[in-house]
Amino acid sequence: MPYDPSAFPPFAVTVDLVVLTVRKDALYALVVRRGEPPYQGRWALPGGFVRGDEGLEAAAARELTEETGLRSQALEDQDAGAHLEQLATYGAPQRDPRMRVVSVAYLVLAPDLPSPIAGGDARSARWAPTDTLLGAGDGGGWEAEQQVPLAFDHDEILRDGVERARSKIEYSSLATAFCPPEFTVGELRRVYEAVWGVALDPRNFHRKVTGTPGFLVPTGGTTTRQGGRPAQLFRAGGATLLNPPMLRPEV
Repeated sequence: MPYDPSAFPPFAVTVDLVVLTVRKDALYALVVRRGEPPYQGRWALPGGFVRGDEGLEAAAARELTEETGLRSQALEDQDAGAHLEQLATYGAPQRDPRMRVVSVAYLVLAPDLPSPIAGGDARSARWAPTDTLLGAGDGGGWEAEQQVPLAFDHDEILRDGVERARSKIEYSSLATAFCPPEFTVGELRRVYEAVWGVALDPRNFHRKVTGTPGFLVPTGGTTTRQGGRPAQLFRAGGATLLNPPMLRPEV
């Protein structure tokens, strides 16, 4: 059967970013308020259209910088301590009212990300608790603003990104991507608690993470930044897969 261009209507490709960090011992996502139609005034994940002369990751880095002022080291330097991975592709026919749009979503995890500064077609940008964005938990005043779902299908994309992060820290060393280069076991435990949304027993957690081969490496230093007695400092080990895994508690 000969190729018929009229049988294939034009479509566009976009990138969307699920950028997660741990703030105030909770999991937060980066969101922007849209300044243009469609969904003008609604909150959304950062992202936008891929230009004809750029690749997907380049488009993701550009949109993140234009809309939020953040330059993700994960998108520029895979050895910088942050984490980047392609999350999924979303292509429902009616997901964008303008035209047929296929979006490639990326998951970015990083520690200590600064406050965003809105730009481009974003009216404002902020960090928001993922539990509140997805309809659960106390957002510290966010509920007054967040009366409707995120724009487009970004609720689904965000939910997929959060679940990917939750499942991956069970069997990989990904949780250390939320930590500074040197961290304590207590700081790592709070990452697990923030991502999973549960409280963990400190003694059992310490025994598991320090007993998992290749997970943590002592630096030889200590810190009192948590208050109290000096705590031993660790860095991420060379293991990428954890054996045994850190299984998520049933809730």
